[in-house]
Amino acid sequence: MQQPNLTQDTHSKLFGYLLWIFGFMGAHRFYYGRQITGTIWFFTLGLFFIGWIIDLFLIPGMDDAADQRYQAGPIDYNISWILLTFLGIFGIHRFYMGKVITGILYLLTAGFFGLGILYDFWTLNGQIAEKNRLAG
Repeated sequence: MQQPNLTQDTHSKLFGYLLWIFGFMGAHRFYYGRQITGTIWFFTLGLFFIGWIIDLFLIPGMDDAADQRYQAGPIDYNISWILLTFLGIFGIHRFYMGKVITGILYLLTAGFFGLGILYDFWTLNGQIAEKNRLAG
């Protein structure tokens, strides 16, 4: 008898590869919860593009690790990351997560002058996991 898969699919390989296109800026590494290497990729252009190319093959493993690490629930990681990556300056991802006050502050201050966006790149997965844990 086959054992059921207890791991929930919180992150997407497809979305990881889409962010990999911007990976020389570390986007896919932040998405999978690898903040330190995401920051290194951000400041070194994907470790001078070599690490960025290697990541093409590492994404499936990063996806599996993120699926095991983060809590699934009503707030979708993929939607949150799309909103942060492309509309973070307006705080749309914060409105989506129900954080209306900070969403308004992001809207009025260009994402706290960009520093709030960097903070969210570091902490978004944890913020979503906490919200999902409380909802469940």
